[in-house]
Amino acid sequence: MSEIVTLITDSLWTYLLIGVLVACGIWFTIKSRGVQFRMIGEMFRILGDSTASSATSQEDKKHKHVSSFQAFCVSVATRVGTGNLAGVATAIAIGGPGSVFWMWIIALIGSATSFVESTLAQLFKQRNKDSFVGGPAYYIMKGLHCRWMAVLFAVLITLTFGLSYNSIQSNTICDALHSAFGWNHIVVGIVIAVMGLTIIFGGIQRIARISAVIVPFMAIGYFLLALVVVIMNIDLIPHVFAVILRGAFGFEQMAGGTLGMTIMIGIRRGLFSNEAGEGSAPNVAATATVTHPVKQGLLQALGVFTDTLLVCSCTAFVIIISGLYDNSGLNGISLTQAAMGKEVGSFGPTFVAIAIFLFAFSSIIGNYYYGEANIRFMTSKQWVINIYRIMSGGVMVIIGSIATLEQVWTLGDFFMALITICNLVAIILLDKYAFRLLDDYRSQKRQGIKDPRFHRSKLPEIEKDIDCWD
Repeated sequence: MSEIVTLITDSLWTYLLIGVLVACGIWFTIKSRGVQFRMIGEMFRILGDSTASSATSQEDKKHKHVSSFQAFCVSVATRVGTGNLAGVATAIAIGGPGSVFWMWIIALIGSATSFVESTLAQLFKQRNKDSFVGGPAYYIMKGLHCRWMAVLFAVLITLTFGLSYNSIQSNTICDALHSAFGWNHIVVGIVIAVMGLTIIFGGIQRIARISAVIVPFMAIGYFLLALVVVIMNIDLIPHVFAVILRGAFGFEQMAGGTLGMTIMIGIRRGLFSNEAGEGSAPNVAATATVTHPVKQGLLQALGVFTDTLLVCSCTAFVIIISGLYDNSGLNGISLTQAAMGKEVGSFGPTFVAIAIFLFAFSSIIGNYYYGEANIRFMTSKQWVINIYRIMSGGVMVIIGSIATLEQVWTLGDFFMALITICNLVAIILLDKYAFRLLDDYRSQKRQGIKDPRFHRSKLPEIEKDIDCWD
């Protein structure tokens, strides 16, 4: 089975997917006039603005709420995980340092894709008992009126994030803790499962609260340690950039026929890390209580930058500075731990083990919610939700703890391709609404309105399909 899946993921259609993903990112960047670049200041303003989490109506105040900042943290929690520590190391080990450049490129153009999908998720969100709910399944159903495609996406993202990706996160945690402390994989897997289920059964509010604490702490801590390594080796930074750029465009790679591998590995690992276009972040973006859909679109675009340009670059710089990526025989989280250990001593592998635990554990509970949101789209039966909770937070975590690195990553890549294709088709057909919302937001800002607001009457042709924004 593993050989069959590997053949599929490495075939021509994987290259086609990458081409479509990049083309969509470029298209959305052009159509939005570079929203991810020209509105980066507004992104930070919204992040720190208390009005971003204010209720939009008196009726909303009767409900529990997920703030804009909490939704941002949950989405970053799923993005910032094994892709940043283990995935980057794998990309460098297989595709060389040049793959880092292509991870940066996919983040720069992919942030426009993230803006579009998350804005659409806010536009077509629905009220749930405890909070808002939404995502690609909802905007496919409401915007395209295509139930079979909506159900297909709901099934695929549940299999991808709630099940497959959680096994990847668990596998990496177990490898890191085994390398640092010699802890048994299965024991660690069981402990993670118990901790995860405790949070998962508390619903999106508990997941959001935990993520709002863990994400800033782990991201800042990891960034500061990597910054220390960079400062200690400041004279090597020009060399680091030169190695990355040579690997991305070098004649050696062209001559050896490995340039295509470098590009593909960089983009695939970049996509797994920042998730732009996969249709994952929109599920949590829809839960936020904001006054205008564009606000969450901008914050989710910022999330892509945070993930790849900040955290992934930290890992890449440490690995390249260490020089261990070249013929060391190491891969995945083991390479990251060894690189950190070489630069900061015995504290390095221990810190990475703790960091990967926080990164990956927050991803597990965030990934779970993506599946729950889509299961609730298909059925409201609580026993189905409970079975999924046990499978996602328990069974798949334990399976991931005993599976091999190659098995969990191959399966993850396969499902990633399927959901990305489904989501890209939907947002290409619906992108006009995201751009009209962006124009409305910018128009209100030009009028001096500090806190733009949206009402569904501004889109009369689809007003009947919009459940909120009244």
